[in-house]
Amino acid sequence: MLMQTIKHLLQEFRALKISLSHKFVIGVAVTLTLTMGVSLYFISKKYEKLVFEQLDIEAKALFQQIVLTRRWVADHGGVFVPATGKEPNPYLAEPDMVDIKGRKYLKESPAMVTKELSEYARKEGGYWFHITSLKLINPENAPDEFERNALKEFEDKHITETTEVEKMEGRYFYRYIAPLYIEESCLKCHSHQGYKIGDVRGAISVSVPMDHALSMIHSGRTGLVTATVITIGLLMIILYVMMKELVLRPVKELKQSMADFSKGKITSAAVLRTGDELEDLCGSFNEMSKSLTEYHISLEDKVHMATKSLEGANKRLEELNERKSDFIAQISHELRTPMTSIKGAMDYISSRIASMAPTDKDSGDIMEFLDVIRSNADRLIRLVNDTLDIERIEAGVFDLHLTQVYLLPLIKEVAISFQSIAGEKNITFRIESMTGIFVTADEDRIRQVLINFISNAIEFSPDNAEVKITVVETNETVTVSLTDEGPGMPAEVQEKIFDKFYTIGKRHGTGLGLAICKGIIEAHKGKINLLSNHGEKGCTFYFTIPKTGEVK
Repeated sequence: MLMQTIKHLLQEFRALKISLSHKFVIGVAVTLTLTMGVSLYFISKKYEKLVFEQLDIEAKALFQQIVLTRRWVADHGGVFVPATGKEPNPYLAEPDMVDIKGRKYLKESPAMVTKELSEYARKEGGYWFHITSLKLINPENAPDEFERNALKEFEDKHITETTEVEKMEGRYFYRYIAPLYIEESCLKCHSHQGYKIGDVRGAISVSVPMDHALSMIHSGRTGLVTATVITIGLLMIILYVMMKELVLRPVKELKQSMADFSKGKITSAAVLRTGDELEDLCGSFNEMSKSLTEYHISLEDKVHMATKSLEGANKRLEELNERKSDFIAQISHELRTPMTSIKGAMDYISSRIASMAPTDKDSGDIMEFLDVIRSNADRLIRLVNDTLDIERIEAGVFDLHLTQVYLLPLIKEVAISFQSIAGEKNITFRIESMTGIFVTADEDRIRQVLINFISNAIEFSPDNAEVKITVVETNETVTVSLTDEGPGMPAEVQEKIFDKFYTIGKRHGTGLGLAICKGIIEAHKGKINLLSNHGEKGCTFYFTIPKTGEVK
């Protein structure tokens, strides 16, 4: 979990939009701060422990000194001191004495000596100590809470010492307490209390002021923090300078070389002599740039040669295309004139044969052959006209004669022209359009599109079907759509339906009708398309053109 957290933090830090030097310095600073902080914590705790051990040694030494003093006094049966206004000790059997000169002396027991020495020490502002017991003779030696708890533990748990830091009179003291055991010399004064040698008589607590120790701990921590901050600061400065000189400067030079190379300038990064991985990287970049430059020069030569070859090929293709267009136009024009003449002759012959006597048995056969010739002549004329139209569209010379076109009468006129053909399959037309819809368009070309749409709809619609023609206008455009009830159209057919020479099934058309319609609508700055779901009934062809345009 910790490693994942660290990894996530490193990823977030790496994504920051700051310079590499700042990332490095910040990362090292954070790492050093954390490691030095942990080290500082343990060092501070160790130093604090050493100071407390010193206090403990000092308190134990004082305790031993007091115990030795008491033992000396006890071994000598007490000491006598000149009476200086003090009252004899009421708890001693022989509390005083007078010498041969009449001078009075008071007897001091070990407890009294301990008490007076403690008072001296306390007046001097240093350490102080206190003799106490659970079986008091002198009420002044009553234990406080710390001493009472310790005495109970000495008797019940047989521990030999205990310590505590306690705040007294606004100051902190290191308190040490250890038991006093009954020795043979002690029985002179305490045998009546039922003690025997080895029993816990009481204890002596030593209180050592901690002002100096706390000051040492504080100054030690301050010194450690200051040294740590200075160390981290110096390391940061040194690392930043090293990072800048050993890494950033070479990387910057390499980056500049790459930028120059990307702009097409001849560059070389071999000037970086760092003797490390950066020098290897510069060498690799030099080799790469040299190889790319050579490849670029070679590629330019190849592209130049290919361009020249393509230019020549395009020029020849344009010439061939122009020749092809001219040839088709000329051939179409040449074909249209004789075909028109042939059609006229066929019409004349048909009318003359029709005027023959009905008894002429060959007239019927001749009329059938003439109808076949006339039908094929009409088909050839349409092919010639469509070919000329598609060539004009592809050549970009498809001229439009724009006028104000009233759509509803135009649609009705085209629909009426198909009434006889539609009547053969009992197909009806339903026109949905608002009156008064005008567009600026080439009326003959829009009529040509409508004829193509209606012709296809009649051809693919079943008997007794309906063909719906809808006109919808917006503020800027007009959309004309024609929906039949045919079998629908597969998606692969929809993609090709407006291509040149594409026909469906075994139709005998030229395959240019819808391609010409597309060219006409696109020449009007509009769009043409269809809607059909394969397997569903019906197909909708529609075109959309702007309502306004330049009227010629």
